[in-house]
Amino acid sequence: MTFMQRLVDFFTRKSAVSKGGGDKAISKQKAGGKMTARERIAALLDEGSFHEYDLFVEHNCQDFGMGDKELAADGVITGSGTVSGRPVCIYAQDFTVAGGSLGLMHARKITKIMDHAIKMGMPIIGINDSGGARIQEGVNSLAGYGEIFYRNTLASGVVPQISVILGPCAGGAVYSPALTDFVFVVDQISKMFITGPEVVKTVLGEEISMEELGGARVQAEIAGNAHFFANSEPECFRQIRKLISYLPDSNRQKAAGVEQKKPKQIYKLENLIPKDSKVPFDLRDIVRALVDDSDFFEVQELFAPNAVIGFSRINGETVGIIGNQPLVLAGVLDIDASDKIARFVRFCDSFYIPIVTLVDIPGYLPGSDQEHGGVIRHGAKVLYAYSEATVPKITVILRKAYGGGYIAMCSLHLRGDFVFAWPTAEIAVMGPEGAANIIFRSEIMSADNPEEMRKIKVKEYTDKFANPYVAASSGYVDAVIAPEETRDYIAHALQISRNKEVTLPSRKHGIPPV
Repeated sequence: MTFMQRLVDFFTRKSAVSKGGGDKAISKQKAGGKMTARERIAALLDEGSFHEYDLFVEHNCQDFGMGDKELAADGVITGSGTVSGRPVCIYAQDFTVAGGSLGLMHARKITKIMDHAIKMGMPIIGINDSGGARIQEGVNSLAGYGEIFYRNTLASGVVPQISVILGPCAGGAVYSPALTDFVFVVDQISKMFITGPEVVKTVLGEEISMEELGGARVQAEIAGNAHFFANSEPECFRQIRKLISYLPDSNRQKAAGVEQKKPKQIYKLENLIPKDSKVPFDLRDIVRALVDDSDFFEVQELFAPNAVIGFSRINGETVGIIGNQPLVLAGVLDIDASDKIARFVRFCDSFYIPIVTLVDIPGYLPGSDQEHGGVIRHGAKVLYAYSEATVPKITVILRKAYGGGYIAMCSLHLRGDFVFAWPTAEIAVMGPEGAANIIFRSEIMSADNPEEMRKIKVKEYTDKFANPYVAASSGYVDAVIAPEETRDYIAHALQISRNKEVTLPSRKHGIPPV
């Protein structure tokens, strides 16, 4: 074959493979409101930056009529490119090719690009759009999934792992996204479930739609498997690009700094906190009053909203923000909120992102549902995560910090590096009303006017214990500060703890209460 013939053969093969499953399959994909795999990569990455690998890999299955079938790129596109100039590894399953089904060679393409990401220290982005295991390949398909799960585990805490669900992701396939750091879903497009509606009907006799079983909103709001919810694929890609802007490429370096900006003038701390400590406020407004350009990128916004987590910058440096949300359940910690906070703490700690914790918590949520659901075990995850974290940890107590909730939210006792409190802070075993009812019960009951005596005793307890100065006098609070001083104190604490070093006991690994 001549050189020119080889060139013609190359371009012919490349053109054929690049068409995926063909015009009919592509038209069906678009009719469902979905982009093709290649369009998704092009939309997410910087223009012209994608370099594809393993384009000509083919399956090696000979059974069930597969021997004569050619599957373009074996149903998955892999390669590397850049996002805002930052290098990333990426793969995108192609639903137009055999439903994006995963066979052994399909899986090897994915694990190969994952190995590149780990070795080169680059984030890995996986776009999932697959009907599941390729049945014709039998156990080889299952082996492929196992190899992917193993790589997910190896990459955990080494490089950021991002999963994007843009179609079905069912059965064993869902465990790969579950092992990654962040999962993105799109309304009416994303589907995640262990077993489909047909199996649910057969086993349980229940009629349920695919959307109700494992749609995007279910995963983002109820199950908590998804961290970001979007209404369209372009919106989803914008979210991914923004997330990556906050993260380092790997655990070998810190997140890159940017030009610092002051918070916007519309957010004034003195106007955001109600004078009555029982009146709720939106914690996110407090965050916006403290961070650069008032820009807060919230994570898991729809799940366990009584806790708030997300990324911001202070003086141009990435920080992880964690706080209690008074607008929802008064900001208590429950099972879901505990899981949400603990996991975020561990992510930030893995990638050396300092943690700022804003506290307004009445404690853990009481009730038999929580107790039976394991709130003790789940709540302990927060204690474990904060105690284990060695990144700079700055805590600001805004209002209530009662009981176990005070300890759990990165108190000095869990080795918070700096603990500040506003004058409005109430740090105590429990709220003044409950404490007074217990401590002064006999005096209240024997008084001529029990209600008036209760008020007197509540004030007595509040003045003596429910304030920041008692904790400060014991050294548990480093400084009582005015709200308008908060940003400056946090920024200074971050600056002087930049080179923080911690020596921990030698061990293979701890055993968190999972």
